[in-house]
Formats: sequence, C-alpha cells, structure tokens
Amino acid sequence: MNNQTIEYQAKEYLFDLNNIANENGFKSEEGWELSMATADEKKAIEKKYYPTVSTSVLPEIVAAFLTLVKTKLATVKAKFHNATEHDAARNKQLQFLVAYNPNRLRR
Repeated sequence: MNNQTIEYQAKEYLFDLNNIANENGFKSEEGWELSMATADEKKAIEKKYYPTVSTSVLPEIVAAFLTLVKTKLATVKAKFHNATEHDAARNKQLQFLVAYNPNRLRR
C-alpha cells in the first residue's frame, strides 16, 4: 500500500469517528479511547461498549496508520491503548484499531 492509500484510510476512519460521535450526542469533553486489538479483543470491546468504531489494519501499515490517526486526533481528546506494543508476535495478531468511549457501556 502506498502513503495515499494509508492517508485515505486514516481520513475515512476519522470521518467515521466524527459522525458516530455526533450521532450519539458526544459532549465536547467526551472523546474516544483507541486500542489496537485482536479479533477476540475487538469482539469483547464491542460487547462491552456502545458505540464503537473499528477498522481492519494490515500489519505492514499499522505504524504509518497509527501515526496518521494520532496526528489528526491531536486536537481531539483521545487515548491510545496497545498502540505501541513492542511484542512482535502480538503485533502480528493486532488486526483492528477500535475506538470506544469507556463511559458509554452497552446496556
């Protein structure tokens, strides 16, 4: 994948985050927590929180994708979890970037 494709995917993900936040009435002080996750971790997050926004990320573009998303979210309240994991075996399993608000539990 080239940088334009990664840039487009990051912009599309950020667009989705904005839309979902607006549709769900996020207040100005509310934001997203983002986590790189395996398929099982993604399911667990989606089962626990609503809304969630996830996207599949190829292992070879994870670093570039995260850098773009972090840069563009710099002005937005966002926290990253598992985003800089250094365990190579685990990194190969991290396929999804999942955004959620920890204060919005699924009921």
